[in-house]
Amino acid sequence: MSIITFTILIFFGSLLAGFLGSLTGLGGGFVIIPMLTLLFGVDIRYAIGASLVAVIATSSGAAAAYVKEGITNIRLGMFLEIATTTGAVLGAYIASYTPVNTIAIIFGGILIFSAYLSLKKKNENILQTTKSKLSYTFKLNGTYPTPEGEIGYKVTNVIGGFFTMMGAGLLSGLLGVGSGALKVLAMDNIMRIPFKVSTTTSNFMIGVTAAASAGIYLYRGYIDPGICLPVTLGVLGGALLGSKFLTNAKTSRLRQIFAFVIIAIALEMLYNGFNKKF
Repeated sequence: MSIITFTILIFFGSLLAGFLGSLTGLGGGFVIIPMLTLLFGVDIRYAIGASLVAVIATSSGAAAAYVKEGITNIRLGMFLEIATTTGAVLGAYIASYTPVNTIAIIFGGILIFSAYLSLKKKNENILQTTKSKLSYTFKLNGTYPTPEGEIGYKVTNVIGGFFTMMGAGLLSGLLGVGSGALKVLAMDNIMRIPFKVSTTTSNFMIGVTAAASAGIYLYRGYIDPGICLPVTLGVLGGALLGSKFLTNAKTSRLRQIFAFVIIAIALEMLYNGFNKKF
């Protein structure tokens, strides 16, 4: 395969990854890393490095549009980034000393968990009446626009969400993904935030989380510009398309398709990991 063909194929694959990652809040890394390792034979550490750079682009592209629409809870995102950044630095350090096949096995397990989250029925509009002192102290409650007008919501279980975010950051640094699965889980299921708000706030956060660990991968030489360029451009374009689509669309069917694709990729990653084919 020529370099031009390789670059073009990676670009269009990353375009799809960015689109799906933006819609689901899971980040494009869940598609990019298996694509690079399974289809193109890229070493998983270089795939992780490219994914981290692309995740930063995804967050920059999609988050700007979501903030403009008024869906993202910026204050909540910045508060939780304290936890994710701490975990990301620790995860990147651990990854340097972890066998490649072990990372692949962990990644496969996280993919299956992400597929479960995508298939799980979500409540778009959660009217939360439970009070949380910390949510008022840090001013984390907010509103978001709907066709029926602005809807308010209250953030609950702030401490539980904070520590879940620390785990999400750890996985981001270890696996090179935005760890959006755990971010969406923490905000949607633990902190009881409406799904669109948790998805968009996740997109807002994943870039900062990825940036915290990308520096370590860069220092260790695992970021290859030849791979990062088409991946980043593709993911950025896909993220912008996804942000346009999400604002007015119901994404339940797309989440189902995404989940089945992720399960297939996860099984392949697990098979190759257990058989030490990386």
